[in-house]
Amino acid sequence: MILGYVRVSSADQAKDDRSSLQVQTDVIEGIARVRGADKFDVQIYTDAGVSGATKLSFRPAGADLLKAMKPGDVVISSKLDRMFRSAGDAVTMFEEFKAAGVDLILYDISAEPLSSAVGKMTLTILAAVADMERQRILERTAAGRKAKKERGGAVGEIPFGFRKVGEGRSAVLEVNEQEVQAAARMRVLARTASLRAIGRQLASEGFVSRAGTPYSPEAIRRMTAHA
Repeated sequence: MILGYVRVSSADQAKDDRSSLQVQTDVIEGIARVRGADKFDVQIYTDAGVSGATKLSFRPAGADLLKAMKPGDVVISSKLDRMFRSAGDAVTMFEEFKAAGVDLILYDISAEPLSSAVGKMTLTILAAVADMERQRILERTAAGRKAKKERGGAVGEIPFGFRKVGEGRSAVLEVNEQEVQAAARMRVLARTASLRAIGRQLASEGFVSRAGTPYSPEAIRRMTAHA
């Protein structure tokens, strides 16, 4: 059985001949005929008005296709981006198809199944593209975090002596006077008192951790290590 998958992200796209549902269907049926199948051997699954950012298994028709496919079936899509979110998603899903005994054809890449010799070469290229995508995401994330930190934005875990003000991209770090004073008291008390005694003394003075409990010996040790 040949299972075809077609998708457009909006009703407007469905009316556009360049990427219409019918054009995608024609491509799938054409491949089916070349493979010796007739129209009774082809089942088309259609997601109209569904974003490509949504994983296949969370799309109405996509979920139906995954449930319906059986060992020996061939799944066909006219383009990689009609079925998958990215090259990385395609590589991951291909492994699921392979485990289910189902072949996959992405026509804009190759008219051959990805399990064929040509398909395996294609899969290697897709894997390389997926790795590049992951690296670019990491680089953009790191650059964003660096830029935010440089302009005073709160990034990751809030360091001792600071507090986060605001949320999201507008969040910034400001000095937490309470913690600054607590750190100063820790350094003074560390000259004569044990770590546990320091925690108790600070609590009696109103200086407690962010959790509302006395500072732990380990926290005090870190703060007084370079005193």
